[in-house]
Amino acid sequence: MSSIAFGRHRLPANRALVMGILNATPDSFSDGGKFAALDFAITHAEQMIRDGVDIIDVGGESTRPGAPVVPLEEELRRVLPQLYALRDTGVAISVDTYKPQLMKEAVLAGVDMINDINAFRAPGAIEAVRDSDCALCIMHMLDKPATMQDKPAYADVVRDVTEFLRERIATLVEAGIDRDRLWIDPGFGFGKTVEHNYTLLRAGREMVAALGVPLLAGLSRKSMIGAVTGKPVEQRLAGSIGGALAAVAHGARIVRVHDVAETVDALKVWQAACNPASAN
Repeated sequence: MSSIAFGRHRLPANRALVMGILNATPDSFSDGGKFAALDFAITHAEQMIRDGVDIIDVGGESTRPGAPVVPLEEELRRVLPQLYALRDTGVAISVDTYKPQLMKEAVLAGVDMINDINAFRAPGAIEAVRDSDCALCIMHMLDKPATMQDKPAYADVVRDVTEFLRERIATLVEAGIDRDRLWIDPGFGFGKTVEHNYTLLRAGREMVAALGVPLLAGLSRKSMIGAVTGKPVEQRLAGSIGGALAAVAHGARIVRVHDVAETVDALKVWQAACNPASAN
């Protein structure tokens, strides 16, 4: 298989894909709302495209631990102009939302993936995406952003997350959604301790084998990086690149990152080392 279907696009299947994060939020944990204004967001997106991004993931609500809920109308105001401005740039566009109405509007705007931290559990979410051809990312989250880091606990984190994702896959397939559209995300940092996160990272290939669905991993600049490096958010570039390479080594097909150029270069070198044919 030389390519994979991804909404309107066919993306390379012979390497890991880089998803660049574009926050249309004033309170993002990592960039402080630097790209919330449309003109700055488009400039940043254009730079990511020059840097070799495969997918741009637009989000209008911060999901950091303790984040407040953003009203639907405000999230629509933040996100829709960016989706319409970016949809014909030649790269795949994803929207990061759990709200069914925004999913509907994003589908109409021509997005290529719906990336849902709530795993399409909100009433109407499945109906909002069922008749589209966009890819769907099902993420595991314990509880909700406001409380997810309040002493998260599991009997067995890999088994528990895998079974949650298995149930959600089955529910979407039973609703008439083609399994080939589905991706999974273990939800690093979404109701997990540092130990939980690294246990899940190491279990990536195990989860893919168990579920038969490709894996998207988002570790960039998260507290699991800071816990190991001792660095604040603005100094987690090297750790985030290490996390992206580890995720790919453990089976991830997409890595969701803030630092596109550096991650693209690191993956090129890593792949050349693993596969001599790709070095030419």
